[in-house]
Amino acid sequence: MLVSLLAALAAAVCYGVATVLQALGARATAAGKGLDPRVLGRALAQWPFVVGLGLDLAGYAFQFVALRGLPIFAVEAAQAANLAVTAVLAVPVLGARLHSREWGAVAAVCAGLALLGISAGHEGPAHTHATFRWALLGCVALLGAAGWWCARLGEPWRSRLLGLLSGLGFGLVALATRVLTDLSFGSLVRNPALYALLVGGALTFLLYTVALQGGAVTSVAAALVVGETVLPAGVGIAFLGDHSCPGPFGPLALTGFVLAVAGAIALSRFGEGTPDQGPKQGPGQGPDRRPSPGPDQGPNQAKPDTC
Repeated sequence: MLVSLLAALAAAVCYGVATVLQALGARATAAGKGLDPRVLGRALAQWPFVVGLGLDLAGYAFQFVALRGLPIFAVEAAQAANLAVTAVLAVPVLGARLHSREWGAVAAVCAGLALLGISAGHEGPAHTHATFRWALLGCVALLGAAGWWCARLGEPWRSRLLGLLSGLGFGLVALATRVLTDLSFGSLVRNPALYALLVGGALTFLLYTVALQGGAVTSVAAALVVGETVLPAGVGIAFLGDHSCPGPFGPLALTGFVLAVAGAIALSRFGEGTPDQGPKQGPGQGPDRRPSPGPDQGPNQAKPDTC
């Protein structure tokens, strides 16, 4: 149980740092039209994106361990907490400032994870009917079709919906991982959940990369958190037997889940590693720090900055 909880937290750290690096790489590449797989190829030419991908793989390895002993609602809430890692990391590394509301959100995430760690019941790989595993593979196809349609929309709905689909894709990967009961080679190659995991993971990564290029960082991150937590948690409870510890721990688990997810959504402006900073400037241009002309000043009569 403790190993699984530590693995979930380690996965959140890996995903949080990877978010910073992947956004840097994605923003340095030319955006494609629609859901263009070549976007990934161009992003992989950027070293920050490659390092971020390596951290994502390490994060998934920790997530795999966590899902062998914790319910999906606890693991996915911990994954959403990677935004708290990103926000705190942005202070010393990127010079960002966290306001009191955001420090409160970080505290809410930490408190929520603590409550989940106390109250989550011990789980293991879920034995399900083959119909459920095939349904996961069918959901991957639906996710791809929905992503293709959303990628053709205009902003801001394009990025928002792709962010939501990315979150659902991450949740789908978690569900597929949870139902891998027999890890022998012969069983894996016959299990449709493995192909749902592999194809769904690649598709989700593409959706997330395209969504990041849209520029609506806050909307993308908030939609992703909702998508990767709420629906997968409900599926885990309804179909996979996920539960909290018996007794009064049910309300504690619910409170912890709400605190962690709400705190992560409040920190969604750090979804690309840096807070939203308005429109990008042209090459060689910095932000205009001059005060706006007063009512008695013309456009060339603004007072200069003084030390």
